[in-house]
Amino acid sequence: METPPICNYEGSDYQRSFWEQGGRAYEDAVEALALRRLLPREGGQWLLEIGAGAGRNTPRYHGYQRVVLLDYSRTQLEQAQERLGRDGRYLYVAGDAYRLPFVSSFFDAATMIRTLHHMVEPRRVLEEARRVLQPRGIFILEFANKCNLKAILRYWLRRQVWSPFTPEPVEFAPLNFDFHPATVRTWLNLSGFAIERQLTVSHFRIGVLKRVVPLRLLVWLDGLAQWTGDWWQLSPSVFVRARARGEGGVTPTFAFRCPACGHEPLPDTPPAITCPACGRTYAVEDGIYDFRLR
Repeated sequence: METPPICNYEGSDYQRSFWEQGGRAYEDAVEALALRRLLPREGGQWLLEIGAGAGRNTPRYHGYQRVVLLDYSRTQLEQAQERLGRDGRYLYVAGDAYRLPFVSSFFDAATMIRTLHHMVEPRRVLEEARRVLQPRGIFILEFANKCNLKAILRYWLRRQVWSPFTPEPVEFAPLNFDFHPATVRTWLNLSGFAIERQLTVSHFRIGVLKRVVPLRLLVWLDGLAQWTGDWWQLSPSVFVRARARGEGGVTPTFAFRCPACGHEPLPDTPPAITCPACGRTYAVEDGIYDFRLR
């Protein structure tokens, strides 16, 4: 199956320019709050972070003993290594969310924050997330909401041509999509997930408010509004906690899967891993496993 176009942050200073120097302390704080509310208190053994980038959210998964950071960009993972180190708790993997290089039914939990909006075929990615999760595993998904209040007002005032109420995604910039909440819920259900909770996030993502209202107050107000997420979704960002449907079975040992042919498990033999089925070889260099096919 051909892989769709991929949004590649290779060589980008996204963490510094967008998050640390881009005036987004409010967005970062309210997303951290949403994650605390949705992550299970008891945690677990293994968590997969799909689209980990430079590891902005990774320290927030403190309830899990091992965290696997997956991103298509090697340079983003190198930045994550600089932030988090190589103490054995973290595993860094360059790979494709459409072809996750991990054995099936393994992870206790997975997250995908600020990543789905880059996906041309989002349902395919959600199906892959379900494949690598154990039955009853937790999946925390964030997506960009096309039916947010600002988009609705712009549509009513005829300042945008696309409707926020229709179910199809809208590509507002190359490889940047907004989704209707009902469509995402349908995709999750069809992919084998049961939705447990929804939180609406970043209600006050307005420049003037972020400049004049103290950060702590703005975060507190957003925290109150987040609880309305099960009733309506009018914020630009929506967080969903879903659980993989199915009955528990024997959990496999952690191992890789060949993204080219699907053979699993692969022998973990750094500095190179060769698939015994198709002969494809994947490099392991400076602590980063590279399973990219391009």
